[in-house]
Amino acid sequence: MSAPARAFTARHVQLLRALFAAAAAVMITFSPDHSAAVGLSVFSGFVLTTALVLILAVWLVFPAGERWPSVVLALLGFVAGMTAGVPAWRTDDVFFVVVTAWAAATGTVELVVGLRARRAGDPAARDSITLGAFGLLLAVLLLAIPAGFVQPYAIDGAGEFELTGIILGVGMFGGYAAIVAVFLGIAGLTPQRADAVATAPASGNDPAPAGHGGER
Repeated sequence: MSAPARAFTARHVQLLRALFAAAAAVMITFSPDHSAAVGLSVFSGFVLTTALVLILAVWLVFPAGERWPSVVLALLGFVAGMTAGVPAWRTDDVFFVVVTAWAAATGTVELVVGLRARRAGDPAARDSITLGAFGLLLAVLLLAIPAGFVQPYAIDGAGEFELTGIILGVGMFGGYAAIVAVFLGIAGLTPQRADAVATAPASGNDPAPAGHGGER
């Protein structure tokens, strides 16, 4: 007898994560204010909602023995999101410390999970490796922005402006969210690969490691 279809699968996890990443990217892109307050506010909402999806996936998607990556990623998201959610802490320094630490930690987890899954022949390993690489790249880019960076510039007919480190940092996060949204959206719309991971343990064959994603 075939296993009953799951109401919530790895594909749904990917699509929900893509939705939240897209929302963060849109809010950053269309906001004229790229301050630490705005950046941390958007970041907090993004990582907290993603963490909730990952917690649901622990019970609804991934089999026993394959749940730890989602638990770890969710805990990292909750810690970073709650820290970024404190209005009094929304400074430039806190933005760079929190977002960089979160990107480095989650990127490392995603990469390790993906490499282990690839050795086990999991078809979803590439998604996890790619998301891990995106997270680590974000961390490196944020670390590369000089502290206190200020670059004045002028636009004819518009006036004089300043490009600051926090503007670059918030922009980098927005770009990261946009790339993740597109990547996870494409992955989530490929049900043959994503759903196979979630249903394999119930098919009677050897269970393959469940696919995990960036904030999976």
